[in-house]
Amino acid sequence: MIQNSYETSNALYLIPTPIGNLEDITIRALNLLKSVDVILCEDTRVTGQLLNSYKIKNKMVSCHEYNESKLCSYVISLLEDGKNVGLVTDQGTPIISDPGFIISKFVIDSGYSVIGLPGATAFVPALISSGLSPSPFLFYGFLNSKDSKRKKELDSLKKYPFTMIFYEAPHRIKSTLEDMLSILGDRIISLSKEISKKYETIVRGKISEVIKNFDNIRGEFVMVVEGNCEQEDFSMLNICDHVNLYKCDGLSEMEAIKMVAKERGVSKSIIYKEYVSRK
Repeated sequence: MIQNSYETSNALYLIPTPIGNLEDITIRALNLLKSVDVILCEDTRVTGQLLNSYKIKNKMVSCHEYNESKLCSYVISLLEDGKNVGLVTDQGTPIISDPGFIISKFVIDSGYSVIGLPGATAFVPALISSGLSPSPFLFYGFLNSKDSKRKKELDSLKKYPFTMIFYEAPHRIKSTLEDMLSILGDRIISLSKEISKKYETIVRGKISEVIKNFDNIRGEFVMVVEGNCEQEDFSMLNICDHVNLYKCDGLSEMEAIKMVAKERGVSKSIIYKEYVSRK
């Protein structure tokens, strides 16, 4: 399905909101917050403060992880009537570790337009100020809150050569750092909190160094972690075994092929042909 991705009638707009400084919002976002017929909000009290700051009055409807599925039919009824709907979360870009995906997918499957606006999101400033390689990178979001599952997730990521980005809650930050040190090794890490706010803080260094600073530091952090820089010798593996090595780590076939192509310095089409002929 092809959609018109600019302003149109009866569309769902995903509108980023400031993550700290209220000036971190686009003119287009403000205009849409004024013009849409309904604004779906993660918390109407938080969005209400933002709207009041810009003297915007509009209808707000609470939309969070516990009621998002129930609101799908309501949103479709609005779109059927030719209305426009805005969706915001408390801070940042909807769907990025925030609600919004369920309704967006439902709207797309129902044949209506979903239009995402560019705007504030925490992991981008954390990445570009980290001092770590920005490309390629993996945005992972939140690791599992359970200790055993978090360790399994980190174990599945330990061979990845690219920069990894995580969000973490205040009460888990130190235990997550300890798990990273144990499983990933003593890599370079950058931790950012209060991004775009008065007391924005960035801590950079080896994991073993920065972990010492976290007895008295609190807050939700964006964690930017160095990828695996160790160059493994795969010369003894044939291409089929090399691809299967990454498939065992949870990558899809095409993801594994791309990884092998990168490590061997050849085109992924060559790896694909060789893999298909051997498997």
